[in-house]
Amino acid sequence: MALTLRLLGALTTEEIARAFLVSEPTIAQRIVRAKRTLAEARVPFEVPRGPELSARLCSVLEAIYLIFNEGHAATSGDDWTRPELCDEALRLGRILAQLVPQEAEVHGLLALMEIQSSRLAARIGPSGEAVLLMDQDRSRWDQLLIRRGLAALSRAEALTQPLGPYALQAAIAGCHGRARTAAETDWARIVALYDALVELTQSPVVELNRAVAVSMAFGPAAGLELVDVLLDEPALTSYHLLPAVRGDLLAKVGRSDDARKEFERAAALTQNARERELLTARARGRKPGDLS
Repeated sequence: MALTLRLLGALTTEEIARAFLVSEPTIAQRIVRAKRTLAEARVPFEVPRGPELSARLCSVLEAIYLIFNEGHAATSGDDWTRPELCDEALRLGRILAQLVPQEAEVHGLLALMEIQSSRLAARIGPSGEAVLLMDQDRSRWDQLLIRRGLAALSRAEALTQPLGPYALQAAIAGCHGRARTAAETDWARIVALYDALVELTQSPVVELNRAVAVSMAFGPAAGLELVDVLLDEPALTSYHLLPAVRGDLLAKVGRSDDARKEFERAAALTQNARERELLTARARGRKPGDLS
């Protein structure tokens, strides 16, 4: 997987490490080992068939998913998003859906990417600043991409129940896509979908996202309680979104000094200039671009 992302996805070692929540040296070693293994075994380039195709499809989906994620929220640099990576992942996802139309998770991943891509323009402000979901101008969301995504989600739902992890994430994105305003978001439904996703993935990142949904559905104190459980999670030690989320929830419950420290910690952890700008502004009690 690491080698695929490096050679075919053109992601840097730093970006791949962030995707897997591990250190750069660990990823570098994986890439070296993968090259050596392939060379020594003289593994040919060939299209897998039969049972092998299904087994290896999961890796293909994950590679496309991680390329898209890097485009949706860049690890580093001066731009918060990299639309060209999102476009490439979408292109690959659409091709894959044509090649294996009977696979529900292929349609689930495509649905997720279509709906998430619909918000790209609204995620960037006039001066290039990052704009969070609840602050976005929803008139700038691409309704064609939302419709395409919801159609792909319907195909996934028709092929299998219960839904797999990509289709569940697409269903969560669909809840946002259907909401005409932030206030109309069905947060209770999103929490239920995250419950199922946590059970499937056992991922601490998913648990963090679920905590955000819980805070929106049942109040910031409920979300903060869940986030605090994750503070000792080894995989999230250097994950900047943990203190970022915690800072947001602390601010909402009135613990402004604690919130400031968390935003400052998050800003120090991120390598993306726009994200650091946003987090630094939050630490100072301002919005990005507000110089007052």
